[in-house]
Amino acid sequence: MNALHIAEYTHGLGIQAKAASALMARAPAAIKSKALLSLARLLREQTAPLQESNARDLERARAAGLAEPLVDRLKLTSKVLETCALGCEQLAAMGDVIGEITGMRQQPSGIRVGQMRVPIGVFGMIYESRPNVTIEAASLSIKSGNACILRGGSEAIDSNKALAALVQQALAEAGLPEDAVQLVQTTDREAVGHLIAMPEYVDVIIPRGGKGLIERISRDAKVPVIKHLDGNCHTYVDDPCDIAMAVKVADNAKTNKYSPCNASESLLVARGAAAAFLPQIGAVYAAKGVEMRGCPESLALLAGVPNAKLVPATEQDWSEEYLAPIISVKVVDGLDEAIAHINRYSSHHTDAILTTHHGHAQRFLREVDSASVMVNASTRFADGFEYGLGAEIGISTDKFHARGPVGIEGLTSLKYVVLGEGEVRG
Repeated sequence: MNALHIAEYTHGLGIQAKAASALMARAPAAIKSKALLSLARLLREQTAPLQESNARDLERARAAGLAEPLVDRLKLTSKVLETCALGCEQLAAMGDVIGEITGMRQQPSGIRVGQMRVPIGVFGMIYESRPNVTIEAASLSIKSGNACILRGGSEAIDSNKALAALVQQALAEAGLPEDAVQLVQTTDREAVGHLIAMPEYVDVIIPRGGKGLIERISRDAKVPVIKHLDGNCHTYVDDPCDIAMAVKVADNAKTNKYSPCNASESLLVARGAAAAFLPQIGAVYAAKGVEMRGCPESLALLAGVPNAKLVPATEQDWSEEYLAPIISVKVVDGLDEAIAHINRYSSHHTDAILTTHHGHAQRFLREVDSASVMVNASTRFADGFEYGLGAEIGISTDKFHARGPVGIEGLTSLKYVVLGEGEVRG
């Protein structure tokens, strides 16, 4: 496609999505559930053809020299497809929040005022790599009564086309508009530029991928963006704390999985707990090959740990999202310094305190400026599924509209409803 054709094509997607969004907004819960259950069935029935399409993407990725861990993220294994199908069924079983009215209050004038939950309208989703995101985004869009335009990574184009075709088949089977979920069929980056600049058709953009992608979308979009750039998450070990629990949680927060945005990248330790805690967690990290980039005080306490990979921390380390077996370690005076450090260096994603002091826990919850703040739990819990949202479309570190894991409610808005019996304002 040339530039003119891409502009016309993307504009057409917007027109179709806008028209479909009006029909989706009034679709009964039972019909939306029917579409989700049809999609679950189709994913299971069409596993073999889906894997044939996926094989073409994998072959291209390997030929292009893509690293094997990245190739692995592209795979539509039977387990991945079954997880997608189960996710659709779980969403279908959840209660429908659309049309729900809350906070209805009688006013002195006689009117009653409340708020109704309604779909956002049309969202655009721009994502990289994993093709299962196509199903996650489509199923959440259906459940929340929205329309969406999906633009996956060029490395997964055949997989995404095959998955999107099944979504449209499921919508048609339920009597819903096929255009409620549309996939951008071209890999040309020009299409992204048009998609993020159509406020007349698209109500919000959700980018999901690397920092470079999200920075570009945030910079160029003419549509509101729900985003998070980094996941520089902190675990703070307080004084007083249960040292054995702190070791267990700090280990999980870092080593459960290195690549997610909710893995802890920085470990802060109160001076009163450091001598007891650091050699123990140091031994755990050393056994797992985790490099510790520490302040002078923490390095001195870790120096006796056998096989520990110890490196002096630089100023940059306090802000770093490693996504790797590396963690920054700093000894702090106590709660005040920990909160100040987190609010300065954190990416406002997820931060945790490990403590036995109720007052310290309450201050941490109130004063740490992050989307998820935790007491005595691993940062790895910052996830829509773990929060009971059914699924998530991403995690937001923004402060407006959606913050933290974005599930069904994050794809909706509230409007005021007023019920009267002929009242007039004096």
